[in-house]
Amino acid sequence: MDTQSKIEIVMKQIKSQIANQRFVAGARLPSVRRLAQEMQFSISTVVEAYARLVTEGVLEARAGSGFYVKGQAQPQKVITANNFQYDREINPLWISRQSLDANDAMLKPGCGWLPPEWMPESSLRKALKQAAKSSVKMLVEYPIPHGHAGLRQWIARRNAQYEINVDPSQILITDSGTQSIDLIFRVHLQAGDVILVDDPCYFNFQALIQAHHLQAIAIPFTAQGPDVEKFEQALQYQPKLYLTNSGIHNPTGATLSIQRAYQVAKLAEQANLLIVEDDIFSEFEYLPAPRYSTLMGFNQVIQIGSFSKTLTASLRCGYIVSNPQDIEQYIDLKIATNFSSGHLNAEIIYSALMDSQYVKHIESLKKKLNNSMSICIQRLRQLGIEPVLIPKAGIFLWCHLPEQLDAAELTRRCLQRGLILAPGHAFSQSANAKHLMRFNVAQCINPKVFDILAEEMNTFCHDSA
Repeated sequence: MDTQSKIEIVMKQIKSQIANQRFVAGARLPSVRRLAQEMQFSISTVVEAYARLVTEGVLEARAGSGFYVKGQAQPQKVITANNFQYDREINPLWISRQSLDANDAMLKPGCGWLPPEWMPESSLRKALKQAAKSSVKMLVEYPIPHGHAGLRQWIARRNAQYEINVDPSQILITDSGTQSIDLIFRVHLQAGDVILVDDPCYFNFQALIQAHHLQAIAIPFTAQGPDVEKFEQALQYQPKLYLTNSGIHNPTGATLSIQRAYQVAKLAEQANLLIVEDDIFSEFEYLPAPRYSTLMGFNQVIQIGSFSKTLTASLRCGYIVSNPQDIEQYIDLKIATNFSSGHLNAEIIYSALMDSQYVKHIESLKKKLNNSMSICIQRLRQLGIEPVLIPKAGIFLWCHLPEQLDAAELTRRCLQRGLILAPGHAFSQSANAKHLMRFNVAQCINPKVFDILAEEMNTFCHDSA
């Protein structure tokens, strides 16, 4: 039994005794030493339990006298799971809201992260302990403007595998990949500016575009990368920026080909178009895909990323890689709006990355995902759901539903059964998006996912007949 659970036992017993009127309002509780002897716990455990009860407003401490019941104990408000708004418009933020609001009983094949049991818990706990032993400066002071030096060095070394030479001074640590995009948009764009995005694309890209009041031209994304003809046609509207995934594409799982990368890079260079490539899924790759930053350098390409998919989404931490001049602008804006990044988060992330188990963890994830991908494809095909393409790696399957099914309506039905899905039009405005859906293969390991899908698909078809 750990110390934390002992503290909770003491607190629970005292609350129970107050509720049963053994200790009424104003009553003095047993001394710390006496209660410790009675419960055979350490004095420090009881001291901590009493202190927490004071913080909760259950007890009050009187100097030199002891601890007393503080008036009539107020019943604590029970926080229940949010009621899902089934009739809410399924917009780019809908999937995120449903997935984040979901309780533990909900199944989430529509979310964008791995199951908790797949994450490196032991490495994170070890990193937390190491962080607790850090210097006082690490624990209480603001970090340097660029952010954690060791983490920036790790990012620079990792870029070397793509034959990208990066100096740590070209890297800025942020609070998340989303904050990175927000900073980039604020520095380089103004409301009304035109940018290019993939179709389909990560739904939060669309949310950020709306928040910044930008005009987006959607470029169809094929199995090899963006449609070159459509990309070239869109350049007549003088877009300022192209936002895309490098490595593994979200939601299609496609991989940019070297030929397509060269074609797009040449067009972007001629049009003086800035490319922002989100590298968040790179650790899932078996073979590195081409990077625009490799072909064009950081005068025209910005790389962003985070560690939420492979380590933890709880400790928010991201980064931007760019040229030194732009990094200075991002730093100034970051100081003006957020002052600094979560240095302690970065320290914990860095410790986990440097742990000897990290490489083994990544290799284990790849094997699990490869196995889950095969099983998921098989189970979906049994339901008449066909992948648009078979990804080389990653966590997503972009799928065609049977023509008679509407993805948004199926999503609403399944949500009422405790199943969160990701319908196509959250990622795309194209006409056929209503028959498309993204599946997270790591979140499809529970057979109930396919049981509920099968039942609701049958019901949908019956109701539509």
